[in-house]
This record gives sequence, structure tokens and C-alpha cells, in this order.
Amino acid sequence: MAGLPLTPDPRLLVGTATGDDAAVYQLTDAIALVQTVDYITPMIDDPVLFGQVAAANALSDIYAMGGKPLTAMNICSFPKEGDLAAYRQIVEGGLAKIQEAGAVLAGGQTIQGMELVYGLSVTGTVHPKKIWSNAGARPGDILILTKPIGTGVLVNAVKLGKAGKEGEALPKAARIMAVLNKAAAEAVASFDLHAATDITGFGLAGHAWNIARESGVVLRFSWRAIPHFPESLALIARGIKTGVTGPNRRNLEGHIRFDPALKPEEQTIFFDPQTSGGLLLVVAPADAPGCLWALAKAGVADAARVGEVAGGPAGIEVSEK
Repeated sequence: MAGLPLTPDPRLLVGTATGDDAAVYQLTDAIALVQTVDYITPMIDDPVLFGQVAAANALSDIYAMGGKPLTAMNICSFPKEGDLAAYRQIVEGGLAKIQEAGAVLAGGQTIQGMELVYGLSVTGTVHPKKIWSNAGARPGDILILTKPIGTGVLVNAVKLGKAGKEGEALPKAARIMAVLNKAAAEAVASFDLHAATDITGFGLAGHAWNIARESGVVLRFSWRAIPHFPESLALIARGIKTGVTGPNRRNLEGHIRFDPALKPEEQTIFFDPQTSGGLLLVVAPADAPGCLWALAKAGVADAARVGEVAGGPAGIEVSEK
């Protein structure tokens, strides 16, 4: 969209400028629309589970803005010679997640393509004064992450046939990817949340940088506190990565500093792209214990305090401890 003559509109509360997870357009003093679109190619063989993961991935952007999803539209590209029964199972899996989110499936668009693709366009609502954006983090705030990282390299290793025994972790990872961020978002909605994002294709580092850049702060992570898949570290140590891990790292050159005590694989996993990853929440320090308690009560088992926010200039720091 760079260079396009976009029309300014004061009702567009969140657009492309801040790299946020979804667009927000104000309708009234109390209601704003949240809009997003996302689709992915299969990362697992089970068509129902793939549909669930793809739908959860798309719905996540609404939750990352503090919104509630209302309607969803299927986006499908299905090869002509494929298995129609499997295609049906994919959209059935997606429908299950749409319904779990409390939204309704209102239609969609299907084309015959060379590659199988499935996802959703989702519309939700949020109060204009309760939007979670990238731009509100403050020094002293606490960082909370709600899902483990490392799914990207795990999925890719299985696709390449190079996963070995580490591939046994994929079913667990897929089930976690299929979990909606609904429970996490609802659990923290009543607390003093200053910023939020969901962790997807840019990896933990890339999405954290969006918050750091737009808020003018430093996000300091503690490596030992970050939930992750140990199998993914083992795969990275063997030289396996995804096609976007390198670009993700290059995009952050000069903006992220690692403790020299961290192993190369412990650094690289920060750039591993995620599908339907967790929420990175930036919470006022007084509310952090309550947030963690509420997340645990809501069944968000992997949620952890992973760092804190410090004064700028904007950047990311990762300590070994």
C-alpha cells in the first residue's frame, strides 16, 4: 500500500500507520468496527484441524485489538483436482471456531487456485476508548505472553521431512495453535492494559518491535521466562528454519540486542514466524499479578510474565536470565 493516495478519515481510528493487527473505524461514540483478513496454506495434514487453526489465526486479530468478533467470511482457494470431502472438512473446522468465538459465518468467496488456501475476513466491534493498540506501552509496564513460541520451525521441519523425533511435538503445537485467544482477551479485559498484539508471521521479535517503535520504549525480555517448544530449539540448532526467519531477523538489525550468553538457537527462535500465536500483553505493573491470576483461572496455562518495559530510545533487549 506504500505510495497509494489514501483518503484521510478522522473516523479511521487505527489504519496502516502503526502496523497494528486490525483496522478500527468509528461508527458512534460507543461503537467502532474492527476489521481484519488473514489466510494461510496448510501446515498439517488433518483438514479439520487445519481449518480450526486458520480460523483461530484470523479471529486472533480482533482479540488483539480488544474487540469482539461478530461476522466472518470464508476465503478459499481450492485446487480443481483436490479432495472435495477434505475441502468440506476444512470449512467445517473453521466454522467450529467461528461459532466458538460467538460470531456467525455470513458467506465467503471460493476460487479454483493452484495452491490450497483458507482463511477468514472478520468484522468485530470495540468501544473507541477501549482499543488495544501498539502505541500505548509505558516504562515500568509488565510483558505477558499467552502461548509458547517455536511453531514455525516445527511445522516447516515436518513438511521437509527433517523433523525426526522432534516432529512428535507437532500434534500438541497444532492443538495450541487451534486455541482461540478469546479466553485470554476476556480474562484481562477489566485490567489496565496499555498495549497488545498477537504473535504471528513476524515472530515474537517483530511484533514486539511494533510496540516498541510505536510507543517509543524498550521492551526487555527474560529468555528463561519465555514459553517455547524445546523441540524447536533442537531443530534450529540443527540448522532448520523457515523461509522468513532470516528476513524477520534482518528487519530488526540495529533494533534488538541479545545477551551474549544466549545460544544462537535461543536468539533465532525470536524471529520464528508463528501461526495463531499468543497475545503479547503490556500491562500496568500494579495489575500484572491480577492478570496472571485471571489468565490461569481462564485456563490459559502457558501465560507467563516474560519481561518489562523501559524508557527509550525504542528497541528490544533480551537477557539470559
